[in-house]
Amino acid sequence: MKFFIDTANLEQIRKAHELGVLDGVTTNPSLMAKENIRGTENCNRHYVEICNIVEGDVSAEVIATDFEGMVREGEALAALHPRIVVKLPCTAAGIRAVKYLALVAHIVKVYRTYGYKTQVLAASIRHTQHIIQCLDAGADVATCPLAAIEGLLRHPLTDSGLEKFLADHARLNA
Repeated sequence: MKFFIDTANLEQIRKAHELGVLDGVTTNPSLMAKENIRGTENCNRHYVEICNIVEGDVSAEVIATDFEGMVREGEALAALHPRIVVKLPCTAAGIRAVKYLALVAHIVKVYRTYGYKTQVLAASIRHTQHIIQCLDAGADVATCPLAAIEGLLRHPLTDSGLEKFLADHARLNA
C-alpha cells in the first residue's frame, strides 16, 4: 500500500518524507487555508514547493463546481508540475466511514476481477485503524494525516520487545 500524507504543512510533509514511507501528498483548499496560504498564485507556488519535497504524486483540488471551471482549473493545476494529480470533488451525498471502507473493498474486487489498470485511493483516512482496514480491503493508496501514519510505527509489543532485546544484549555484551 502507498501512503500519502493529507496536509499542506511543509514541515509535516518533510517529516513524513524523512521517515521514508511517504509516497505522495494530498491537499485541498481547506488544508491550504489552514496553512494561511492565500491567492491562486501562492497556492500554485505551494503546490510546486510540495512537489520539490516529495518524489510521488501531489494532489491539487479544483475550487470550481461547474464542469467548464473544473476543466479550466484542472488543466492549469496539471501544468504546474508533472507530479500534480488533479482532484475533482464528488458532489453526490457522502458515505459514512464504515460504508465507505466496504465500498473500497468492493471497488478493489471489481477492478481486479475485470483487470482494470487502475489504483484505488482511499481518501481522507483519519485514523491508524482505518489505514489497516484499507489495507485489508486492498486499497492501493491511503491518504491520511501524519499522526495516522506514525500510529503504524507504534505498538506496545514492539516497544517492549525492543526494550527487552536491547537490555539482554547490553547484559550479555557489557
